[in-house]
Formats: sequence, C-alpha cells, structure tokens
Amino acid sequence: MARYTYGGQALIEGVLMRGRDAIAVAFRSPEGGIVWQTERLDAGFHGSRWSRLPFVRGLVVLYETLVVGTRWLVRSASLAASEEGVELGRSAVAIMLLITLAAGIGIFFLFPLVIATVTTSQIDNGLVQHLVEGLIRVVIFIGYLVLIAQAKDVKRVFQYHGAEHMTIHALEAGDPLTTAEVRKYPTAHQRCGTEFLVVVIALSIIMFSLVGRQTPVIMVVSRIVLIPVIAAVGYELLRFGARHRANPIVHIVMMPGIWVQKITTRQPTDDMIEVAIVSMEQALVADGETVPDGSATFEREPLADVEARIKAQLAADRAAEAAASTAAGGAVATGGAGPTGVVAADPASEPVAVETDRPVSGA
Repeated sequence: MARYTYGGQALIEGVLMRGRDAIAVAFRSPEGGIVWQTERLDAGFHGSRWSRLPFVRGLVVLYETLVVGTRWLVRSASLAASEEGVELGRSAVAIMLLITLAAGIGIFFLFPLVIATVTTSQIDNGLVQHLVEGLIRVVIFIGYLVLIAQAKDVKRVFQYHGAEHMTIHALEAGDPLTTAEVRKYPTAHQRCGTEFLVVVIALSIIMFSLVGRQTPVIMVVSRIVLIPVIAAVGYELLRFGARHRANPIVHIVMMPGIWVQKITTRQPTDDMIEVAIVSMEQALVADGETVPDGSATFEREPLADVEARIKAQLAADRAAEAAASTAAGGAVATGGAGPTGVVAADPASEPVAVETDRPVSGA
C-alpha cells in the first residue's frame, strides 16, 4: 500500500492523479489508446518542508489544483479535439485563472452578500443576514452543479471523476488495480474536492458571522481576504473528517459532502476505469512507490509520441491542402473562368468568326 494519500481530478477524457512529489495524467486519445505523462512537483517551495505544514499544505494543494489542474484540463481538451495539444503559456493560463477567480469570487461570495444585505436590511439581528447569505451561496452552488451536469461532455467528465475516486479507494484498500477490483468501490470519496467546497461554504457562514455587520466596504474586503484562511482551515477539516469517518458524529457532519457527490460523480465505463488505473500506476512509479501486485498493465504510450503524430498529420494535411490549392490555381490560369465568370475558350481549338455585316468602305 502506498505511504501517501493520493488525490486527483477528472480531465477531458482523462484523469490526473496527484502524488507526493509528482502528478501523472492519462487520457483516452482520439486514436483510442491510452496516453500518459508525469510532471514533477518537488521543485521550489513545494519541495520544501514548509509546504507540508498544517494550513500551509491546504494552500499549496489549492494552488496546484487551480494552476496545474487548469493547465492540464486545457491540454486534455486540445488532445480530445485532435489538436496539437501544445501547452498554454504562463500568461494565457494566468489570464484564464484571473478571469475564473474573479467570476467565482463575484458569483459565490460577493453576489450572496449583496442580496442578503438588501433583503435583511430591516432586520437588526446580523446573524440572520449571514444565514441568508450562506443559504443563497448553497443554492447557487447546487444550482450551478445541477445545471452543468446536464451537458453531455460534463457528464463524461463526472464519469471520469467517479473512476478517479474508485481507483483511489482500491489503492487505499490494498487491492490490485484492475477493472474488476476498482468496480467494487463507490464513486464518492471522503477527500473529494466537492466535499471540500461544501466544507468551505459551511466555514464561510461561521467566519463571516464573526466579522459581523459592518460597512459595505469592510464586508466586501472581508469576503475576499478570508478566502485563503477558509481554504486552509477547510483542507485540515477535510483531512480530519477523512481520518475519523468511522466516528458517528464526524460521519453525520460530513455526509452533505457525500450527498453532493451524487451530482458530480457518475458510474464510469470500463475504458474510463482503465484510464484512471494507468494514471494512478504512473503516479506511483513517479513517486518511487510500488504498484500493487496483480495490477493490470494496460497498453499505453507517452503523450509526447501522440502529440508528435498529431502534429505531423496536421502538417501533412496542410501541405496537401496547399498543393491542391496550387493545382486549382494553375487550372484557372490555363483554362479557368474569365473575369465575368464565363469559361474562357482556348483560341487554338475554336474557329475564328468572320464579320460579314460590316459596311464596305465606299459603297
């Protein structure tokens, strides 16, 4: 059994597994095979002991999910679309993250504050405002998940989400990573990011109530400034809840997170489980861990090889299109349509008409 608690996230037609010192990704390529790649995480601050301190480690994981996870999500979408799969530059990822963060903070934190402030302005009890604000936040969160779950592509992502959780369950139980063994486990997991968001929403109600009813500026600033604090505390509560899930009280308190996962996870197909298993096996290898005995060895190849083939095919297609365009241009030059759209005649093959109705000079 691995000595580290592995996590992950679903991608477009793939799964990312996060290990101790590296991540591994595996996709189902447009060609039908499984491709994989690993990326080290043990450089810079992540490689220091400070990144593993309580409360700090939650922010590190949040950063990796937002930055590294978003980058691979975009790359997986490119691969699924049979594009080159070229990694986005740092500036492009930074802009995308800023827009996403701004929209998330605005919709899930500031908008509920505005609505709650307006609707409870005549009530003296500030606790009522925070409860209303929290309720609005819950409704928006659940409504958003239910809405996006209707999209066909998102449903497939949720299936891969389920495959990721089931594979982690099998690893933690010490079972071999095979389709049959993984299939035994539920799609929900106690350390899921969805459950983390549920914890964050509950914590936000408590922490924002401590701020009390202040001026609009202070309340808006407090919602933004406290987000990292809530995330850090929420991550530690999530780990605590996962370790003590056998405790009846902890089990009941953490159950809403499992309920919400009924929206964000689906039963995967066998080929999706295969992708999740490959991702987990590559993450274990990258961390120097041993893959459980009896695990499946599905055929796979490095992502770089597939991207090289796709790039070569695209270049060949462009060359063929250019050649066809050149040939068509030559045909127009030698016997194509004239300026008015009438096909120009070849003077060598057409008889010359003799004018007979012109008046004869001097008649």
